[in-house]
Amino acid sequence: MSQTNPQSITQLENHQEFVRRHIGPSEAEQQAMLKALGLNSLDELIEQTVPKKIQLPEALALPTARSEQDSLNYLKSLAKQNTVNKSYIGMGYYNVKTPTVILRNVLENPGWYTAYTPYQPEGAQGRLEAIINFQQVTIDLTGLELASASLLDEATAAAEAMSLAKRVSKNKKSNLFFIDENAFPQTIDVMQERAAYFGFELIYGPASDAANHDVFGAFLQYPDKHGNIESLESLIAQLHEKKAIVAVAADLMSLVLLKSPGEMGADVVLGSAQRFGVPMGFGGPHAAFFATRDAYKRSIPGRIIGVSKDTRDNQALRMAMQTREQHIRREKATSNICTAQVLLANMASFYAVYHGPEGLKRIATRINRLTTLLAEQLKANKIALVNQHWFDTLTFTVDDADSVIKRALAAGINLRNDGNNQLGAAIDETTTKDDIAQLVKVITGADQSIDMLQADEQLMKQNISSIPAELQRQTEFLTHPVFNSYHSETEMLRYLKRLENKDISLTHSMIALGSCTMKLNATSEMIPVSWPEFANMHPFAPKAQTKGYDQMIKELGDWLITITGYDNISMQPNSGAQGEYAGLLAIMKYHESRGEGHRNICLIPSSAHGTNPASAQMANMKVVVVNCDDKGNVDMDDLKNKAQELSDNLAAIMVTYPSTHGVYEESIKDICDIVHQHGGQVYMDGANMNAQVGITAPGYIGSDVSHLNLHKTFCIPHGGGGPGMGPIGVKSHLAPFLPNHTVRTIEDTNEGNGAVAAAPYGSASILPISWMYIAMMGGEGLRHATENALLNANYLAKKLGEHYPVLYTGRNDRVAHECIIDLRQIKADTGITEVDIAKRLMDFGFHSPTMSFPVAGTLMIEPTESESQAELDRFIETMITIKQEINQIASGEMDKDHNPLRFAPHTQVDVANWDRNYSIKDACFPLEQQLTSKFWPTVNRIDDVFGDRNLMCSCPTVDSYRD
Repeated sequence: MSQTNPQSITQLENHQEFVRRHIGPSEAEQQAMLKALGLNSLDELIEQTVPKKIQLPEALALPTARSEQDSLNYLKSLAKQNTVNKSYIGMGYYNVKTPTVILRNVLENPGWYTAYTPYQPEGAQGRLEAIINFQQVTIDLTGLELASASLLDEATAAAEAMSLAKRVSKNKKSNLFFIDENAFPQTIDVMQERAAYFGFELIYGPASDAANHDVFGAFLQYPDKHGNIESLESLIAQLHEKKAIVAVAADLMSLVLLKSPGEMGADVVLGSAQRFGVPMGFGGPHAAFFATRDAYKRSIPGRIIGVSKDTRDNQALRMAMQTREQHIRREKATSNICTAQVLLANMASFYAVYHGPEGLKRIATRINRLTTLLAEQLKANKIALVNQHWFDTLTFTVDDADSVIKRALAAGINLRNDGNNQLGAAIDETTTKDDIAQLVKVITGADQSIDMLQADEQLMKQNISSIPAELQRQTEFLTHPVFNSYHSETEMLRYLKRLENKDISLTHSMIALGSCTMKLNATSEMIPVSWPEFANMHPFAPKAQTKGYDQMIKELGDWLITITGYDNISMQPNSGAQGEYAGLLAIMKYHESRGEGHRNICLIPSSAHGTNPASAQMANMKVVVVNCDDKGNVDMDDLKNKAQELSDNLAAIMVTYPSTHGVYEESIKDICDIVHQHGGQVYMDGANMNAQVGITAPGYIGSDVSHLNLHKTFCIPHGGGGPGMGPIGVKSHLAPFLPNHTVRTIEDTNEGNGAVAAAPYGSASILPISWMYIAMMGGEGLRHATENALLNANYLAKKLGEHYPVLYTGRNDRVAHECIIDLRQIKADTGITEVDIAKRLMDFGFHSPTMSFPVAGTLMIEPTESESQAELDRFIETMITIKQEINQIASGEMDKDHNPLRFAPHTQVDVANWDRNYSIKDACFPLEQQLTSKFWPTVNRIDDVFGDRNLMCSCPTVDSYRD
């Protein structure tokens, strides 16, 4: 009898198992694709594609890959080192009860978290409805006319409000902006940093002082950090008399009971929607809300969802006024924001839908009542309150704060400590009467138990209100049927599923967006996000309670330093564009530290992402564009000439590698050398880092700083347009200039450095995703992922190149991780545009690749390493079929004005009312596979021009649907 070869336990446990599941092509498929490219191995592909002089000389010094279970077990051991106290710290972060129907079916559902930004709205009507619901919540509760689709966090939203005020204020002579000294300190921190590089002068004081100064704008907090509530109406009127713009940061839950700032005359209202069902997560991600007047719609930061119509005059949703966005306006953009917090905005909007106005009133009233119960007990025990009025937060003075804090920690409680024996407590929806009794004992030091039921009954008899009559909300809110229809779990579940079914996500097909890296977000990577030890941590909890978080962040940071070849890293930026901004600030501060603060020129290739020039102008840099040659590479002669000409004032170059054109430029080291010779720093955009990992590294190439899109290369999902994370890696000379934080000091950087985000580690609760990815891949697996990303891209380029021109190639006619197909001749010959092809792809069940970027009239395609050869072949077959349709139009076999491309996408309603001069099968089932598996867009092609000319950014009425 034959005997099989014995295998060791190590072999049987093979920790490379996850690598094989993350990488789409099997070994047989890899060999088949290599053969199609005329290659024998992945090593041969790398040698032909990547310049030898930038290839790493040795493998990444990372730990050996762990199995999924080992990784989860180890990360759980870190999580258990966290101590999750009952948090009463507040300051914009509160404990919440996330409805489990939303937790399971949105936050933990790949149908929601793997979708992309809704640039192709016909395949995104579900999340667009969720976001416009969020805008409606914002409009109703703030009392203003126009709301955005969400911003990164409350502090950065406040900084954006300051910028908007400067743009639209009629007080053009003033450069002075007022900040309420009782605003949250982390918000002031971010505003100070932003103002410094915009050149704004800031003045601080009690809100009542604002009108005593000649300011272009003012920022007020309502309720303020002490929890106090004051009417702002007369103050806002006085500021308006001086032509100032007034921005108010508000607590969204408080606005359920309070008069809205919009009713009091505010021009901008902003804040965090975190307490609408989104866990604190050690700081994020959370959706900030931002509302303003319709008159300022051209200046509002971020994205806006608007109502338009499709070709059959049915209502349809889309991203409105995209001409405002930084990708189009570049250095003239009003903001560099390119990430909304869509997944979290969706959760907040669904929280409002599920509870409805009456449910929200119950929650808010209960919070306020428990706060008042605490206040009365403290007063009865001779504890002096700082604030006379409140919604949920009390500030009080005690004789010995240290003793109170000691008792609190012993009881598992975190209070806010303002110093000078002044403490604070913020009540939230998770607080109970027993918690209030415990708080009273901790604060007063009393031994006796308190009968909270009796105390509550006494409170009812006294009819005490902590909200002055003139500040109690009188206006209705959330009257739209969507907020009054889905209050049972059955109905809510079906509503969530209905919306999910309208959207293309990675659960349907590959999303081959060039520059956006829609790779697998593995389930094991996502699991820790919901663990209570990570989800329920306050960002300002004492460091003794966050040991597990700190260890996880340290390990992830060390791994990223190894991968990038840098010396230090900051985890604070909570989007890629925010990372760009933070990196450029580090460069500017470095120059200033050397007495070269006059250096302010930033060279940017013409092919760069739109956020690059927008970020540069935010850092007070002057953008000078460097040309690209016919092959899409940086024009070296133009670079040399401009570097020489601008040498005395050259601050930096921003360069993407591989280039935005999808090639490894041979001259990248020369680019770095030229800029360094002229005193500048090299900022390498991390958008295409997934084509570097394990093969080369930005620090090794010669750059000084990069941001890393963790939501691209390192597997944090896109969530329909956010969340994102953009930490920055730096060389040692820039490390002292990384962001710090006023509330929680960050080591290894100067204490005087300001913050770029509200929380010290940005959106910390999603960092375990990237930790899990790197832990399970190991250095070898990460390199293998990069190799397969190149293999898949080159395979696609080879197969599609037989039918469409591939615009740019690098050495040996290879591409990097993405390729650009040129459709301009097709348009000239047939009138069929890249838009027609993008819409037609939806009929085949695919999201369009990136359209008309970085070159108009093209599609930029990036398959990632996670897609199998079978999926690539399905996409190739689709593109060939579309080309055959184009050929039929060119030959006259198909009508040039009435064909499947012109009328794409097609819906089920079209089938029921067919009126086209081509067949249903050709339109809706062009490939046999679609007879058994079909994604149906729910609207026809949307009219963008109509939507912008008739701007409507709130929920459409039921009657309007009937009309």
